[in-house]
Order: sequence, then structure tokens, then C-alpha cells
Amino acid sequence: MIRVNEVKLSLDENTSILKERIAKKLKINEKDIIDYKIYRESIDARRKNISFVYSIDVQVKNEEKILKKNKNVKKSPSLEYKDIASGNKRLENQPIIIGMGPAGMFAGLILAKRGYRPIILERGEDVDTRTKDVESFWNIGKLKIDSNVQFGEGGAGTFSDGKLTTRIKDIRCRKVLDEFVKMGAPEEILYVQKPHIGTDILKNVVKNIRKSIEAFGGEVRFKSKVTDFFIEDGKIKGLEINGSTRIAAKEVILAIGHSARDTYEILHKRGVQIRQKPFSIGVRIEHQQGMVNRSQYKEFAEHPRLGAADYRLTYQSKNGRAVYTFCMCPGGTVVAAASEENMVVTNGMSEYKRDKENANSALLVQVNTDDFESDHPLAGVAFQQKWEKLAFQAGGSNYFAPAQLVGDFLKDVPSNKLGNVKPSYLPGVKLTDLKKCLPGFVIESMKEAIIEMDKKLNGFAMSDAVMTGVETRSSAPIRIERNADTMESINIKGMYPIGEGAGYAGGIISAAVDGIKAAERIIEKYTPFI
Repeated sequence: MIRVNEVKLSLDENTSILKERIAKKLKINEKDIIDYKIYRESIDARRKNISFVYSIDVQVKNEEKILKKNKNVKKSPSLEYKDIASGNKRLENQPIIIGMGPAGMFAGLILAKRGYRPIILERGEDVDTRTKDVESFWNIGKLKIDSNVQFGEGGAGTFSDGKLTTRIKDIRCRKVLDEFVKMGAPEEILYVQKPHIGTDILKNVVKNIRKSIEAFGGEVRFKSKVTDFFIEDGKIKGLEINGSTRIAAKEVILAIGHSARDTYEILHKRGVQIRQKPFSIGVRIEHQQGMVNRSQYKEFAEHPRLGAADYRLTYQSKNGRAVYTFCMCPGGTVVAAASEENMVVTNGMSEYKRDKENANSALLVQVNTDDFESDHPLAGVAFQQKWEKLAFQAGGSNYFAPAQLVGDFLKDVPSNKLGNVKPSYLPGVKLTDLKKCLPGFVIESMKEAIIEMDKKLNGFAMSDAVMTGVETRSSAPIRIERNADTMESINIKGMYPIGEGAGYAGGIISAAVDGIKAAERIIEKYTPFI
């Protein structure tokens, strides 16, 4: 097949004419096109007339002749994931995976399909039970420590937008997307420029992945919290579950997620090498989706083919800190994401249709390790907890979140009345002054950034946009150090720190790819059980 780029359609042109456009671009007869498939669909809104732009993989007659004739056309690269060859060592115990987020799920899926019968230990509940627990927290402020937005089947990404964008270039990314489609995700995620699944669909996808793991001989154990690690002579020997049960383990994949603070502490006490890592904190900023649509799409904002517009903004503040929007959720809601008592944490979520009234995004400011109060490996965790506790206090009660209107924030006065933007955060918000729960350098940087970002997205600095605090879990504040080749901990053999929680990923796709890589390291060493 050959890849044809820059095939354009106007907003009112249907994809049914793509074959005609391909033929015109290649200067061939339509009859010479055997088949074609969209590889990438994107929106070009830079010009007055918005258009859809396609990259298309095309099967044609006389391929070599066409390639010689069209110098800008290349052969389509292979998208096929190739299984790694199994090793020849005997595996004494089933491999253990700690965590059922994207990294753990895909490590488990790959191992199960290859006959290695992994056991996945998840501290939280299955996705259905977890959903009920999360809804209870959002509606009445009843928090369950091990079953919430951070912990449970699917990991933190389950209650998000299900974004599948990534900056990494790896054939395994396509493998992840293919598996998601097999498990019930919409097929469009294979080609749209900014694919997402949506929380509502992602829950069923996650459940189907678990069923597939089990069908191939794997096992998923919920409410199974790892409470200790048994290490001898620099090798992992076993795990303690729920403070009592011991299980032998010589190959352990750590996919614990970026909120497993208690697990970080245990690992540190057991001598696993951990170091501090920079991260970011800030707020969720919420606008009416209609404003974002008008700013991005102008007079085409209501066109049915465009849907909810998104944005991505960056700024370098005068104090040298990076400020940026992150995890933008079109047509979504701001959600309560705490995993510890008496702390407030925010996140964003969208369903597949992205049809809610508001748009929200994290507005984050870079935090450096020299901002921490000590050189302890877990000082970044303490930094996060400090501001989450202050946010809880500023919220007043029952996990209400502190909020401030952008206009008041820029004027440096507390908010006491909402405008046109109605905050979506549940259990609710308390209007206040965000200086109560954010560092001074964050406040200073965000004030600068909002004004500058408004020049790129007209309306971003609108006075009644709502800022809800605090967002602290954009990434892990630590890195569990590992060998670049084997992916094992640099000082504990048989332990594989992976994903966001170990400091090696930044989203669903990159975490899942990290999980696949860890599974491959085990596969290349051992023979399967079947």
C-alpha cells in the first residue's frame, strides 16, 4: 500500500468522495484504486475556510509505477505489532502485576495471551462497584480510600476523557489502539487526530480487557492491596497482601499509579531506589464550551461535523516557570479526585459525546525539586499533600473545592458570586481566594499566563470563568529508578517499575506501551506455562 497525504475535504463534503480525491491527487483512474483506509483525519482551522485533512493508505494497481510518478508519495509503513520470541528459562511462579491501570492491564493482556498466566493485584474494586463508590463520593462526599477516581479497575484514566493522544513514537501505540477497538472502543480512534474514548465507553472497554485476560488464563484479584515486599539479596521474593496473606513472587511488575503514596513509602523503607521528580500543580479552569467553539471555529462554531472544540496553550512566565493547559476536557466536567481523607484534588472528565455545557482544562505551573522542603525521595508527595490539605480547609466542608472567578483572581480579590459559568464540580464549590491553597509562585505564574493565553484563545481570560483548586496529580512526584534495557529496578532484580506511578509515562497510551514493554522483558526470558 502507499500513503497519500494532504487529501482535503471541506466541511460540507462527505468522505464518500475520498476515492475521487485520491485518484485526482495520484493522477490515476478511480478504477486503479483497489482499496483505501483512512490513516489520519485532522481539522485545519488555520484558514478562513475550515477543512478536514486526510492521510490515507491506498492499495492500487501498478504501485511501483505510481510511486515513480509521484515523488511525494511513499509506501505505507507497517502498523503490525510483532510478538517477541519466548525465552528458555523456566518460570517458577506466575508473574505478578500490581495495579490494574493502563500499564498493568496491557502488561497482563500481553502476558496472558502468550500463556504466562499473570496475576493482577488491584487494591480497588471492579469498575462497576468502583463507579458506584465514585458517584457516592461526588454526590454526598463519602470517600472510600481504595475505591475512588484514583484507585480501582482501569486506574485514574477511567474517570477522565479517555484521551489517547501521545507524543511517543512506538509501533506499540497502534497495538494499544487496536486492542481498545477489539474491546469495544469506537473504530475512529485508529485515525482521528486527537482520539478519545470517553469515560462512559471506557468503563466497558476496561471490563472487556479484564475478561480477555481471564479467558487467556490470567487472574485479576480486586481488594488486594500490597502491604509489603519481601526482598532478599537484592531480589524480589514475595509480597504481602492486605497485611496478612503472603504470595511467592520472583517477577513483579509495579504498575501502582501516581497516587499510591503508601506503596511509595513501603518501597522506600525496603530500600528500592527512588528519586525526586519535577511535576506541576494548579487548578481546573472552566469556561462555557460555546465560547471555546466560537474562539476556535469562528462562524463555523455550530457546524455539526466539528463537535466540541479543544485547545492546548503554553506560556513561559517571567520567573522561568512553564505554565500550560493539560488534559483539556471539551464538553466535560470537573471531578473530585481525592484518594486520602481531608484532602481536595480535582481532575477533568468527558463522556464520549462531549456534550456538557462547559469545557475544562488543568491550568498547571511547573514545580521543581528545589521547591520541596527537603531532599527526601518522597518530599514531592509531602508537597502535594500540603496543598491538598489546604484546599480541603479552603473548601470548608464535605470535600467542597475552593473556587475563584478569573476576573477576581486577576484583581486579587476573593470571589463571592458566580457569573454565567456554572461550576460542574461535585460535591460543590466554595467561592474564596485561591491564594489560600496554592504557592505564591503558582499564583504569580497563572496571572501572567491567563492574560497571555487569552491572546491565543479569545475568551480564556473572561471574568466569570471559574478556577477550581487544586490539581496536583498531573504526574508522579517521584521516579523509581530502573535499568534502561531490562526495565528492572536498578537495585532489585525481578521488580519492574512502570507507568505513570513509577515516573515513566504521561497518559493512557504511554502507560500502556510501558506495560507492553515490561511484559516483553519477561517473555524474552521465560517459557510460557502452556
